[in-house]
Amino acid sequence: MPTLGSGLCQAVDFLLTAFEVLVAAQWIFSWVGADPQNAIVRTVDALTDPFLDWLRRRLPFLRVQNWDLSPMAAVLIAVFLARVLEAGIVRAFGI
Repeated sequence: MPTLGSGLCQAVDFLLTAFEVLVAAQWIFSWVGADPQNAIVRTVDALTDPFLDWLRRRLPFLRVQNWDLSPMAAVLIAVFLARVLEAGIVRAFGI
């Protein structure tokens, strides 16, 4: 029987995995030179750019010559955050 804690774990996992997929899509779009006027590209940019821009401002060393490593850092942060939040939920709800 699902509990509040397990449902919360699933929701956190889903949201952070969706964010990782969006960041990966944004990274691929930037590499292939996707049309910035495309509705999908604009949507992905609108969902990922606020965090990536914040990350670029806080960690300027993520830009090495012409390489922008902020998407990779964002995915690593999302994975770490998922593990920490899920461990906290498990501990709090005793599941």
